[in-house]
Amino acid sequence: MCDSFRNNTYYQFMTGGQWVAHPGNDGVKYTIRIADSAHFITKGSKDFEVASEQYYMHVDPAVKVQAVTRFPVADGPHSPNGPVDMPQVWTKLWGQGRVFYTALGHKADVVRQPEVLRICTRGLLWAAKAESLAKD
Repeated sequence: MCDSFRNNTYYQFMTGGQWVAHPGNDGVKYTIRIADSAHFITKGSKDFEVASEQYYMHVDPAVKVQAVTRFPVADGPHSPNGPVDMPQVWTKLWGQGRVFYTALGHKADVVRQPEVLRICTRGLLWAAKAESLAKD
């Protein structure tokens, strides 16, 4: 989602970020750390590991971050600037709507992980303003 429409700044404002790189490419093992355990999307979630593309992002400071990953895991041009906690799951408001973003899910096997599927499901419910429909 955040690697689309690179020349459209309104789209970047709406999504809250822009993808920059995924050092190490696919299959990098890294940890997702829950940053906001009180938010509807991540409430009850614990830190977990994935093996996927670890996204390095340019992120709008107005987003509300729910989960992060620590960089660097793989070498890349960003390495001398770390370690940094890179947002991977966030929300923001856009007009009358809600935006949910997750960097998780490059491949279906990642989305099938229970932790990722739970975050994605709850994120979509939050964006649709349907939190009351969630059943844990």
